[in-house]
Amino acid sequence: MPDRLSALDASFLYLEQPSTPMHVGAVAIFKRPRSGFDYQRLLRLIEQRIGLVPRYRQKVRHVPGGLARPVWVDDPDFDLAYHVRRSALPKHGTERALHDLIARLMSRPLDHTRPLWEMYLVEGLGQNRIAMFTKTHQALVDGIRAVDIAQVILDDSPAPGEDFGVDWEPREEPSGLRLMADAVFDAWQRPSEVVDNVRSAAGDVAATAGKVVDVIGQVATVVRTATSRAPGSPLNVSVSAQRRFAVARTKLDDYRAVRAAHGCAVNDVVLAVVSGAMRNWLLARGEPVTSSSSVRAMVPLSVRASPEWAAATDGDAATGALGSRVASFLVDLPVGEANAVVRLHQVAHQMRAHADSGRSVGAQVLVKLGGFAPATLHALGARAASGMSSRIFNMVVTNVPGPQVPLYAAGATMLEMFPVVPLAKGQGLAIGLTSYHGGVYYGLNADRDAMGDVDMLAGMIGESLDELRSVVS
Repeated sequence: MPDRLSALDASFLYLEQPSTPMHVGAVAIFKRPRSGFDYQRLLRLIEQRIGLVPRYRQKVRHVPGGLARPVWVDDPDFDLAYHVRRSALPKHGTERALHDLIARLMSRPLDHTRPLWEMYLVEGLGQNRIAMFTKTHQALVDGIRAVDIAQVILDDSPAPGEDFGVDWEPREEPSGLRLMADAVFDAWQRPSEVVDNVRSAAGDVAATAGKVVDVIGQVATVVRTATSRAPGSPLNVSVSAQRRFAVARTKLDDYRAVRAAHGCAVNDVVLAVVSGAMRNWLLARGEPVTSSSSVRAMVPLSVRASPEWAAATDGDAATGALGSRVASFLVDLPVGEANAVVRLHQVAHQMRAHADSGRSVGAQVLVKLGGFAPATLHALGARAASGMSSRIFNMVVTNVPGPQVPLYAAGATMLEMFPVVPLAKGQGLAIGLTSYHGGVYYGLNADRDAMGDVDMLAGMIGESLDELRSVVS
């Protein structure tokens, strides 16, 4: 039988538009080893590890007439050099130039006639550093059959890791008649899906959107009754096709110090820091900010799947390789509150219901899930966000803990890692952050027209953390 896309995976293909390409990105900064690191070395590394993620050599084939959801098939013309690319920064290799490059690459949709991913080796960065940028379609990374490729190329030692390279021969690509015959058989087993499939293939946006709402419940739950619209915000705009990208670097020990002083979680401190930065950004823009002002964030978090929920989904649609599912929490960030400590306690109070549910997954558990899981978990968080109505939140904040030991790619030491969370329709800003080896690294992906000052907002993240840190020194 064909390896058919799930309804959720297919929805990301159906709903993709030029202004909202549905791929998630990650930027990793490495120190070049003494032995050197060039494009050919990266190609060899991917060749050795791509066997761990077979989906990365498969493409999507649509069924003629839209009789069924698309299927994954081996790409008989798979060309690794097409997907792994080389780029160089202008002379002097500034970080601003790197961020501009990332923004341009995130703006470009992936080629749907090929496997849905790309990786770039970016050379010319100052201080003997190189960057690797990956972008992967949300239909590909499901955390079950496919994880982000960044998760499998990293080792915990500079010594070469295991070589998983094996001879690969693509399976014969099915003909259109075969796809239709398989679709007829599937329709005989599940006749209720036929109408949905045809309407989606015909471009019925309303039908497709409805399907996303139905299916998103399988991987995400909004833990709060979303009966009200999100507050008005300059973050909710008609998104253009172009992006801006900025980063912020902070230290994990600062978050831990605030956590210890106030008896809260590190994630509470993160959201309080984002609240303070958003408050200062709004004030700097001259936006009206009152004591009751808030910015509603959709915060995807990993949670344990309940036995009842796992049974309802036949056990593997939700759990699988990461042993958890993603729940989406709506958190009203108290940007109207002037006192940083009060902001922290207000955020912690909202998040306490999640902790009290007994189903939260702690940072140490997530780190032990295997490999460098943050890239995959950010992708799952982006999937959850894309399925929710933009009318009920203003922005997305994904926070995924990473390992606190150095990691390596073919001998090159990874110094930093910044997530690049895609924008949903009507969302001008998405913030992703990952902790790694003592640092907490923020990636801010923004609409180019609406967020010309995203660099200013990125700078305010450190200032907001300093404000919290100062009250516990």
